Amino acid sequence: MTPLFGANLVAMVTPMRPGGAISEPGLAALVDHLLSTGCDGLVVGGTTGESPTLTEAEAVELVATVAKRVAGRARVIAGVGTYDTAASVRRARAAAAAGADALLLVCPYYSRPTQAGVVAHCRTVADATTLPVMLYDVPARTGVAMTEATLVELAGHPRIRAVKDAKGDLREAMSVMAASSLAYYCGIDELNLPYLACGATGLVSVVGNVAADRTAALIEAVRAGDLDTARAVNASLLPLVDTMLGTAQGAVMAKVALADRGIIPHATVRPPLLEAAR
Repeated sequence: MTPLFGANLVAMVTPMRPGGAISEPGLAALVDHLLSTGCDGLVVGGTTGESPTLTEAEAVELVATVAKRVAGRARVIAGVGTYDTAASVRRARAAAAAGADALLLVCPYYSRPTQAGVVAHCRTVADATTLPVMLYDVPARTGVAMTEATLVELAGHPRIRAVKDAKGDLREAMSVMAASSLAYYCGIDELNLPYLACGATGLVSVVGNVAADRTAALIEAVRAGDLDTARAVNASLLPLVDTMLGTAQGAVMAKVALADRGIIPHATVRPPLLEAAR
């Protein structure tokens, strides 16, 4: 049975032309590449998609363009989270109207709300549409972690169905999985194998932009209980993980890797990110 959000998800970059405008040809080529290499879920307008630099109009057009190109061949998960609940509600409703299959909702950043505030924010956004919601727990970026109690409480909402975990606390992840029906997705490429081995449903991968065939093989090997193959696939991915995530921001290096392979025409990023020297 295919998981609600898919299993082999990629945190898509947003292809851009020199000067920073979104490149529709680049977007089409990237979607085709990801589908052909085994993605069953595309996360659009997330961190790797440079979401803080996207206007609301650009964010909805991005979802619409990707959803049209995908044409039902994979799940389209739209990043809609901001530090403003009202803005997140607007983005959620716009993404639903544009054809998204699900929403990715980051813990509110910068404002540093209490856990009660996090719960209220997530419930309000989840109430705004009928789409399933994947929470995104990434305290290194937001400044606030979703606690175990908060995650279990939010699991009681009928549309909050999954977590993209970029916290890296395996003990907590296993505890929440045991105490709730939330599907876990590893959001830290360095830890893909241990998360899958601990029961995660799948991955939201940055390196999947250029190696989705291998992340698919990793998932399949763990599902089959073939840990020798899983370790071998994981070992083959580690140099790519180190290069793409250990030298600069993931969005920057993923675009470099895609441009070097001729999949997108340019490695342009928007300030304050800077394009990597090549």
